[in-house]
Amino acid sequence: MDINQKLTEELQVKRWQIDAAVKLIDEGNTIPFISRYRKEATGALNDEQLRNLFERLTYLRNLEEKKEQVIGSIQEQGKLTDELKRQILGAETLVVVEDLYRPYRPKRRTRATIAKEKGLEPLAALIMLQNTKVPLEEAAKAYISEEKEVKTPADAIHGAMDILAEYISDEADYRIYIRDLTMKQGKLISAAKNPEETSVYEMYYEFEEPVSRLAGHRILALNRGEKEKVLTVKIEAPEEKILQYLEKKVISSSNPYTTPVLKEVIEDSYKRLIGPAIEREIRNELTEKAEDGAISVFGKNLQQLLMQPPIVGQVVLGWDPAFRTGCKLAVVDATGKVLDTTVIYPTAPTTPAKIAAAKDTLKKLIKTYHVTLISVGNGTASRESEQIIVELLKEIPEKVQYVIVNEAGASVYSASKLATEEFPNFDVGQRSAASIARRLQDPLAELVKIDPKSIGVGQYQHDMNQKKLSEALSGVVEDCVNRVGVDLNTASAPLLSYISGISGTIAKNIVAYREENGSFTDRKQLLKVAKLGPKAFEQCAGFMRIQGGKNPLDGTSVHPESYGAAEKLLEKQGFAAEDIAAGKLVGLSRTIKDYRKLSEELGVGEITLRDIVKELEKPARDPRDEMPKPILRTDVLEMKDLTPGMVLKGTVRNVIDFGVFVDIGVHQDGLVHISQITDKKFIKHPMEVVSVGDIVEVKVMSVNLEKKRIQLTMKGI
Repeated sequence: MDINQKLTEELQVKRWQIDAAVKLIDEGNTIPFISRYRKEATGALNDEQLRNLFERLTYLRNLEEKKEQVIGSIQEQGKLTDELKRQILGAETLVVVEDLYRPYRPKRRTRATIAKEKGLEPLAALIMLQNTKVPLEEAAKAYISEEKEVKTPADAIHGAMDILAEYISDEADYRIYIRDLTMKQGKLISAAKNPEETSVYEMYYEFEEPVSRLAGHRILALNRGEKEKVLTVKIEAPEEKILQYLEKKVISSSNPYTTPVLKEVIEDSYKRLIGPAIEREIRNELTEKAEDGAISVFGKNLQQLLMQPPIVGQVVLGWDPAFRTGCKLAVVDATGKVLDTTVIYPTAPTTPAKIAAAKDTLKKLIKTYHVTLISVGNGTASRESEQIIVELLKEIPEKVQYVIVNEAGASVYSASKLATEEFPNFDVGQRSAASIARRLQDPLAELVKIDPKSIGVGQYQHDMNQKKLSEALSGVVEDCVNRVGVDLNTASAPLLSYISGISGTIAKNIVAYREENGSFTDRKQLLKVAKLGPKAFEQCAGFMRIQGGKNPLDGTSVHPESYGAAEKLLEKQGFAAEDIAAGKLVGLSRTIKDYRKLSEELGVGEITLRDIVKELEKPARDPRDEMPKPILRTDVLEMKDLTPGMVLKGTVRNVIDFGVFVDIGVHQDGLVHISQITDKKFIKHPMEVVSVGDIVEVKVMSVNLEKKRIQLTMKGI
């Protein structure tokens, strides 16, 4: 297989783009580096395209390797024919390769192998000839052997039937047809093990849907229900059609002695061997596709969450709400430094005196540290905490606002080794409060400290292939971190570890170098960091910024390899390097009449030149600034205040296959079902319209206080 040609067709790009991208990947370049600094080579393939390419490249290479192994194994057995080799080489999936290999795979002891050991293959061959003139019982007498435990003609016939059943089961063409037919015409059916039991799976207690139409979230829900022993799940195949197909393929002539036996063999082969195997394969395939879809959604949600704009220049009070153990507070200055921590007890079990004391503490903290924003975690006791905050804000002269933030992962972080190293003198509550404050100030810098799986913007993430999920989410974090870039002199080791070409060890070495030698003043100093060689420098340098360093270009995303071209450009257009930091290059692009000609003069590609100009005009621009800002609140809303028809503004917290969860300022997020997202067009997935972090207008459809459910719509507003 020409892998690059296959990738060209699948990704619908030019062959030269694939060739270049594959070459760059094989040379050890990272996806962010290729995407950002090798646009000429790849025709500006973006990071998403490159990750898809890398994933498929890995699969197809593994497929080719498997083909070689299979061909080698069959060749060693002396059974490889030209036709079989052609079929194997032409296979496009691992499943088909396995189908073709099945008859030649070394087998464990089966009923068929036992029958073969008893010398019953000739009898099986006789049955398959379908031309015997005598009853099979007569022919079978020759195979009776006490020693081989073939005591009667019936024993011999049954053994021969086992051999034939396995032969039919091993036929690749049959399996391919049956799998395809089952996928197209089969149904997935689920039932409750105990119909009287109430559970979250009640909609699947009597469920039936064509396999071809099953939505990913349903597959994952059914899998979980089955795993939790609440549901029984099976695939109902078009059995009659399958048996007719097999009879047509296997029975070549009508024979009164062999035809009834072969019909029995076919039914046994399908029901005992082929059917269960095909069902497993289809269930696995459905699960894999559902997981891939869910991972993709999780990744896009995570990207939106990580790319939420930082709230800069504000002193933030982080509030980790709780009941019995008290609410943990942490005041964090505009740079993320923790100024103070304490615990207050305004939530149950409490007293008026404790509430008053809590408010006094809050007033002192706000006044002492000039707090302008309170960041409240959305976990247990957040609604009660919010009520206290709203009361407090009415009692103080200072202008303070609050935001409810998603605290998913804060407890994981606060108990981690990293948090212990960062805040050795804090308990887990204080660390959590600090994290809640910081994730409002700079979501990306704070959330990279947490395992992406714990951030809570996916669905069924615990039921998925964890390795695949981790790899995909790490890729998302890596892309986000590199898209934004980092300040080399302030970035934490976890943040640095996601930079292109930087491992966890090198990230720690960078921090250690910084602590020992002071701030970096030149990107080239990175080469003095332990284990950071020329290749790693090439990959990482453009994504690391130095503000106020020796070279103003170090504060931009211009790669050091392009400094010469950038300096020539500035000189040619009548500017100096000092003009970069001074913001005097805003109109640089207007001074360039012919990019192609200028790029040739400067010795860089046209795309690179345009990127350099864009960066110099707005150095170290933060792509997150274009994202919607979080909603800041000063008042509280409760579920009981909601009435149908009420229109509210809210923040999209999670996007899943069947809808969108929106934070409208009450403790419970409301659900906008996919059918209620837009009336302008049909959509297959909510992500076609909304993303995590979007600010949207919604209308209340219904409120169920008992079940704590809010149904919202985005239609007709």
